[in-house]
Amino acid sequence: MLLLAVSCSAITYANSDCGPGKGKKDDVNGNVTDADEKKPLKDVSITAYLSSKKEKVVLTDEDGNYAFDELKPGTYKFVFEKTGYKKVVREKIIVKVDEGFQLKVEMLMEKDSDLMPSPFHFY
Repeated sequence: MLLLAVSCSAITYANSDCGPGKGKKDDVNGNVTDADEKKPLKDVSITAYLSSKKEKVVLTDEDGNYAFDELKPGTYKFVFEKTGYKKVVREKIIVKVDEGFQLKVEMLMEKDSDLMPSPFHFY
């Protein structure tokens, strides 16, 4: 019996055969891709804010995937940032107890013209 409990705990929570209940799923997950090339983006920083307070920060993996778990229930703002790309903000994302939410994002590269002020700006 002890052996079953040890081997069951070594299996990921996603396996619904272990323990009572359904198993833990991520509160918010998804992937981030380049909007033009449609390729996954690695090392995108994603910050979760609840009531303007930073709750958690995660990075995307090699395949552009990310996951937040153990977020408090509430209405969140998620900020996606990567050097060379325009920041993406997703607001009013509602996190509920025992319900997952998938959020896929495409990011646009910053162009040189985005970084330089227009000459008309000074007139």
